[in-house]
Amino acid sequence: MRESWRWFGPSDPVTINDIRQTGVTDIVSALHTIPAGQIWPIEAIRQHKALIEDCEDGLAPLKWTVVESIPVHEDIKLARPGHEKFIEAWAVSMENLATCGIKTICYNFMPVIDWTRTDLKYKLPSGAYALRFDQKKFAAFDLYILKRDGAEADYNADEIAEAKEMFDGMDEAERAQLTDNIIAGLPGKMTESYGLEDFRAMLANYNDVDAAILRANLFAFLEQVLPRAEAAGVNLAIHPDDPPRDMLGLPRIICTADDLDILFAAQPSPSNGITLCVGTYSSRPDNDLPVMAKQFGPRIHFSHLRGVSRDTDEQRSFYEASHLDSDIDMIAVIQELLNEESRRKREAPDQEGIFIRPDHGLQMMDDIDKAGNPGYSGIGRLKGVAEIRGVIRALSAQN
Repeated sequence: MRESWRWFGPSDPVTINDIRQTGVTDIVSALHTIPAGQIWPIEAIRQHKALIEDCEDGLAPLKWTVVESIPVHEDIKLARPGHEKFIEAWAVSMENLATCGIKTICYNFMPVIDWTRTDLKYKLPSGAYALRFDQKKFAAFDLYILKRDGAEADYNADEIAEAKEMFDGMDEAERAQLTDNIIAGLPGKMTESYGLEDFRAMLANYNDVDAAILRANLFAFLEQVLPRAEAAGVNLAIHPDDPPRDMLGLPRIICTADDLDILFAAQPSPSNGITLCVGTYSSRPDNDLPVMAKQFGPRIHFSHLRGVSRDTDEQRSFYEASHLDSDIDMIAVIQELLNEESRRKREAPDQEGIFIRPDHGLQMMDDIDKAGNPGYSGIGRLKGVAEIRGVIRALSAQN
């Protein structure tokens, strides 16, 4: 497998030289300063690539091989008049990346927000901190802070009462922190963050958009970009919706194996693939990750290897566990990925391995008091990649 590491650019507190020490070989990155809908120029791509790949003689080289992500403009998701110009900009950016040798692109089609958590520093019994999604806190935000029109229809009477109790138990600082955690600039929204009024307005844009409409808009986008991806030798790897279910009145369309079956039936291009984000898919108990890894093996261009631990009494609530200590069998998932790699190499011995990376590591040890992107501290991800590497070496030795 191709071990990779996400780097957010020169402002990332985990530097390229830090990453080099982890032993990974590949970098996952993006041009976060370019707003959604604008073209990534070749020169800007080359400059960013040089920051990653230029190094002193004698140092282990790193290579920028995966993009995460080229943001998909909201007008594309809404199919607004004139959105074709944004599809063209996205496709040109993809082609410019391919010209520079970067041919695996992770992207998502989540309306308005990327991954959502209620707690960015949830304390574990070990003293380390994790990201957490708490369904009761989220309902309290939706019903009593955001006060979204029609939100009550998404909750039963007991859930509304629990949310009110949760809200009443928070002081103003806690309510403000919860709001920031849900809507402020998380990874994938590096160029902007929203205030509460902006957030309400953006959600309202989707009042008449259901899952069927959003899915049709995704397919229309892919119909335009997939032929060009094939021509450029690019693999597109869609990331699942996180959490993988409808929320805030927004439809979600990449949540389950059934959703992926629909996607590939509609758009069978070999360039149309997935990011197997184990943690995201496994936050739904009805997703069987080892089965999905086997079922969609040929479509897996990239994988985030992390897991979650769901609450026993509320399966929609979870925290992001250590990479090998979650609700899913990570060893079985990795075995299926290794099996898929073996299959590919039998067909084409010079094929690249599957790109993998540790995802959302714990905040621990010397990183606890350091500032950084939520979930992307250095030590927690180093622990994750070490665990994953050990599993891969052990399983590979048995084959």
